[in-house]
Amino acid sequence: MKKFRTIQIGANLYSLFADEIKSAKFRKHYSDSSFWDKLKRYSKVAGMKVVYPALLLQYMMKSDDVPLRAKLILSAALGYFILPIDFIPDFAPLLGFTDDLGVLLLIIRQMAVFITPEIRKQARDHVQKWFGETDSAELDMLDKEYTKL
Repeated sequence: MKKFRTIQIGANLYSLFADEIKSAKFRKHYSDSSFWDKLKRYSKVAGMKVVYPALLLQYMMKSDDVPLRAKLILSAALGYFILPIDFIPDFAPLLGFTDDLGVLLLIIRQMAVFITPEIRKQARDHVQKWFGETDSAELDMLDKEYTKL
């Protein structure tokens, strides 16, 4: 049930990201440095299930193989992730990253075609750097969960 609510929140927000004019307010919050600042600050609190999809989106943003239209949507979703004011504040215990996760998962599902083995490896390497030795089976499970259609 929790997973369904997370996806439902993300689906409601997706309409904002797909519209170029509406998504501009979120895109303006995205920058490489602000992304890394937020992720470093909250990675332990948010956990691997939030950090890994955020990293996948970030590495898609940096890929030359991802078209501009997709990068506009990615930058709006990452801008929402970075934005300090969310529908559910990030500092709220247990629920703080629910809306962020919903958006990240929805965008990953929409953009899964652009996740190359190189992007996946970069994200996994970063997860292992921050969380220590990580069971690759757990990341495989997350990949399957995140890219289900």
